[in-house]
Amino acid sequence: MRSSLRARMARVLGAGVLTAALLLPSAAPAAAAEPVLRVGTTQDLDSMNPFATALVVGFEVFTLNYELLVGYGANLEPVPGYAESWEPSADGLTWTFKIPEGKLWSDGTPATSEDARWTYQLVLDAAAADTTLGLGYLDPYVTDTGVVSVAAPDPQTFVITLERPNERLLKGYLPILPKHIWESQTIETIGDYQNEPPVVGSGPYLAQEWQTGQFIRFDKNPNYIGQEGAANEVVIQIFANAADTMVQALQNGELDYARGVNAQQFDALAGHPDIVTVAGTANGFTELGFNAYGTTGKTIEGGGPSTPALADAAFRDALGYAIDKPLLVDRVLGGYGDPGTTQVPPFQTAWHKEPATPRTFDIAVAAQKLEDAGYTTNDAGQRLDKEGNPIVLDLVFPDSESTYPQSAEFITEWFGQLGVTVNGQQYDSDTLIDLMLSPEAGEGYTADFDLFIWGWGGDVDPNSLLGIFKCDEIGNSSDSLYCNPAYDALFEQQNLATTSEERKPIMDQMQDLIYDEAPYHILFYDAQLDAYRTDRFSGWQNQPLSNGVPLFGYGPLGYTLLQPAVTATPEPSADAPTSAPTPAASGDGSSPPTDSGDNTLPIVLGLGALVVVIAAVVVVMRRRTAAAEEE
Repeated sequence: MRSSLRARMARVLGAGVLTAALLLPSAAPAAAAEPVLRVGTTQDLDSMNPFATALVVGFEVFTLNYELLVGYGANLEPVPGYAESWEPSADGLTWTFKIPEGKLWSDGTPATSEDARWTYQLVLDAAAADTTLGLGYLDPYVTDTGVVSVAAPDPQTFVITLERPNERLLKGYLPILPKHIWESQTIETIGDYQNEPPVVGSGPYLAQEWQTGQFIRFDKNPNYIGQEGAANEVVIQIFANAADTMVQALQNGELDYARGVNAQQFDALAGHPDIVTVAGTANGFTELGFNAYGTTGKTIEGGGPSTPALADAAFRDALGYAIDKPLLVDRVLGGYGDPGTTQVPPFQTAWHKEPATPRTFDIAVAAQKLEDAGYTTNDAGQRLDKEGNPIVLDLVFPDSESTYPQSAEFITEWFGQLGVTVNGQQYDSDTLIDLMLSPEAGEGYTADFDLFIWGWGGDVDPNSLLGIFKCDEIGNSSDSLYCNPAYDALFEQQNLATTSEERKPIMDQMQDLIYDEAPYHILFYDAQLDAYRTDRFSGWQNQPLSNGVPLFGYGPLGYTLLQPAVTATPEPSADAPTSAPTPAASGDGSSPPTDSGDNTLPIVLGLGALVVVIAAVVVVMRRRTAAAEEE
């Protein structure tokens, strides 16, 4: 799904239309050594650079290449990552991390605390210069936690000093980069760094080859000191606009894992020999968003929204009564999801809030609210804005998920009943990001659209999904281009709070404000529908255990747990249900345990889930979910 949409985003070549043969594993280079884990996704990679990826698949790639300072365990609890241990001071303002002795980058260069210090300092330098690194998705993992300074007093000791006590720095998504490879980059150029394979990293697998629109191939890192998975090679294959081909490859044994199948495919796979289906609870959402750039008090020459009505909360609110969300869940998701409400999904039970004044589907109520707000109709039944012009809205969405055009058809019909004409247009994700960027992102961007359907995958902490509505995210992660200083003030208040008890009531206000102002209508919390084979690898484990998915979650854990399949096909574990018994896949909303005092729960993307994560991811984090494409 999408966190910041930065001006210096590294662009990828157009994938074009691929034949089924190009998408199948035979198109990838022959494996150097068995066994090879083959993973399918319908989301194409936008960049190998962690600072330049906006998609769930990008987060999956960089967490294979690089380690986070602190990793995520089976239930998203902090576990060793680049650092093997950590300890806070008595006042909670100083955290000391220990880096393992003898740790090496994949090229044999010592991996020390200086690499961690350099990576964190890069973010601090960008913040001091009032800019961000690349797309800006990763910066908040440092800036939001109140990091004041970082130090590396010796090769095995990394020290972070905070301005206020909190444990959110243990939930970051900033990869530790090899200084000797990246130090030639500045805060101005780092977003454009291509980071072409072969990648030098400290993660369990390292990208060796990348063919846009086709595959990314990884080899096992010989210097990785964590738990190793059975696969000597990983190939992530891209099935752009070809979910049917991906599922067929899974059935034929040409894939081991398929991410983001649709509801019909998911149901059809249930009971298939050697295939397990898993419906992960949504750690994100799919939304109908408005181009609310007018809320900034500015206009865009040659672009921007087609009518000032989009800057009017009353207009946006009224249209919300013309969206039948339960029907979308049933007809578009096949029942695998829940109707959407606020921007923090129910999966984050500690943080989610249902709206104080919920909308229900009623075309007559929507029409009356439009009339009351001054949006009348002419003799032809066309809805007019306050300048007397017929309202004709351009709706854009990415080509990564079938749920987007399907949802667009319903919305076009419902809004048409109100006299509002909607014209839908589908784009590849990269083109769509360019189209939606405003001048704040750089010269030449005009945000020339009215409505969009896309999705976000969340993080372990809700800040990633809350932050996309901040005024200073316009030109970055804000796709609605909405601005309300009152919301910004609330965000800062909750961010400075040191306990969950202090943050929660402020977040409640934020969720109500966004729901009422309606820069988004959250359409649904769509489940992450994945499937995998058990005849080549065993050890598949969901993350979180109760309601996650094995891959495209939070870091590389699922890859490192895989073992060769036993002779007899193993039965699925209790933690990996063979399929959802009924299409109602949002889980029980239970909260996975953490050992953090600031008990933030996973919401994911696309993206992912991943996210679903997140993506989800997760992980907003802000990553566009594949199902939400995962921006």
